[in-house]
Amino acid sequence: MITKGQKINDRYEIIRSIGEGGMANVYLGYDTILDRNVAIKILRGDLSSDEKFVRRFQREALSASSLAHPNIVEMYDVGEDDGIYYIVMEYVEGKTLKQLLKKRGSLTLSEAIDIMLQLTDGMAHAHDSYIIHRDLKPQNIMIKDDGQIKITDFGIAMALNATQLTQTNSVMGSVHYLPPEQASGKGSTIKSDIYSMGIIFYELLTGSLPFKGDNAVEIALKHMRDPLPSVKEDNPSIPQSIENIILKATAKNPKNRYDDARSMHEDLLTALDDDRINEAPYKYPYPEHENDSTKNLKKIEDLEKNSDDEDEEPIATKIEDSGDKKRKIIIIILSIIFGVLVLGIITVAFIIPAVTKPKNVTIPNCQGLKVSQCEKKLQDLDLEVRTNIKNVASSKVKKGRVVKTDPGKGRSVKEGTKITIYKSTGEETFEIEDYTGQNYIEVQTILETQYGLDVSIEKRDVDASDREYDEQEIIGQSLAAGSEVKEGDSIILYIPNIVDTFPDMAGEGWSLADAEAFCDKYGLTIKVEYQDTTAYEEGKIIDQSRAKGSPIVKGQTFTVTIARKPAEQPKPTTPTTPGDENIKTPSTDTE
Repeated sequence: MITKGQKINDRYEIIRSIGEGGMANVYLGYDTILDRNVAIKILRGDLSSDEKFVRRFQREALSASSLAHPNIVEMYDVGEDDGIYYIVMEYVEGKTLKQLLKKRGSLTLSEAIDIMLQLTDGMAHAHDSYIIHRDLKPQNIMIKDDGQIKITDFGIAMALNATQLTQTNSVMGSVHYLPPEQASGKGSTIKSDIYSMGIIFYELLTGSLPFKGDNAVEIALKHMRDPLPSVKEDNPSIPQSIENIILKATAKNPKNRYDDARSMHEDLLTALDDDRINEAPYKYPYPEHENDSTKNLKKIEDLEKNSDDEDEEPIATKIEDSGDKKRKIIIIILSIIFGVLVLGIITVAFIIPAVTKPKNVTIPNCQGLKVSQCEKKLQDLDLEVRTNIKNVASSKVKKGRVVKTDPGKGRSVKEGTKITIYKSTGEETFEIEDYTGQNYIEVQTILETQYGLDVSIEKRDVDASDREYDEQEIIGQSLAAGSEVKEGDSIILYIPNIVDTFPDMAGEGWSLADAEAFCDKYGLTIKVEYQDTTAYEEGKIIDQSRAKGSPIVKGQTFTVTIARKPAEQPKPTTPTTPGDENIKTPSTDTE
């Protein structure tokens, strides 16, 4: 079972599940080497046990990984890890074309043409490399928010189609987009992908599928014999040139279809030209059925149960012409084959696994042993030891001895499980750096998680008037830069305890308004006194009750003394009596 946080091949970390299907489950993953999100498709267990399928799957997926086109999801990696077969590919943020159709119904003509131009361009590139998709459907087409599409699932489609999973001539695929030749077991060509693209184009314009039925066989038969419903009848505004493209792409006789995806792409480019919009309906140059006696087409018993999801219904069909006599013979033969198959399935599914099923064993404790001793203990339990021995620092285990195994001691695993051995490199030391000026949270996290140090944080008083401090800034450390430490050692990081202090208001020429604003800011109660003086400018602070540099405490009473100009004094006068003004003062001059 794949779980969140699990690493595939020690590289791809599972983040969450983003989709499940009949063949594989898809996960959002993180590539720890290239630092990017990826999509990881992991084969389901029943397919992983089929060696023939796995070989084909890996070969086809690797072949598809050579495709480089903006409309094809890029494959990055294909591999196996402890029986988990996976494909790593480009992660596309968006929705599938099927999800868009379920939300929107039909699309506009311009939207549908734009999507089809991208689809045919991407498939033309794949066909140039002799790669056939074989399972084109809206579920396998991603569409990004900017309208760009990405075609997915090349490798799985080809591998499944080429492997006889049911040991019959059956064909696996989504029946709603299945070409007649695939339904009849004749194999796939480039023109098979063109048929599927024609059905997709039909669905984009109408919002519905052309053929429906109660089961997969019924739908497959309609693909083989029933004419495609008219797009123009569903929406008369659609030009005849567009319907002609759909008719040509979905012809039942491959000879009547486009020769390749590029021809379909070029036809789409000119479909809305004035001289083409009202062109004559497309006439098939070759008969649609090699034998017009389609009434004798008979369905053989469906070998697969129908899926609950109509759009994902797998089929296993074989369509043949026969009379009543032939049909009876075929039914007898098939009954015999079916009985043999059932017996074979029972043998493969129950008897062989019961005999060959690996036993559960418990991982032994190898801590402190030599690597060779640990290997022998594991091999004696029929466990497989990985050749890549990993190194890890340890203060408890002697250098060169085993620290642990993965899976760890006491775990119950199957015989044959691959075990990784971790060897001690001894006690690890490293030099302390000068951390002043750095953020203490970041430094503490690194020192604790990467080096195992015991980190304490302490505050030191600093004067905010000296300079601006960041509250998380390291202003000192208990160990000097260059000191050697090991796991478990302690270090103290000092951060500022910012203390606000009183300024020198008198020396700096503060006014009463300045002082009032200061007190409001720090929650102080201001008391104002005045002093008559001519030594200071009127209105300026000449004294304060709290000395410069003393700490500010909220709620304190702060007294300031303001300079005030003294009031002018009246000049003294000499009293006089009436008539005195006529009395002359004797002169003091001497002759």
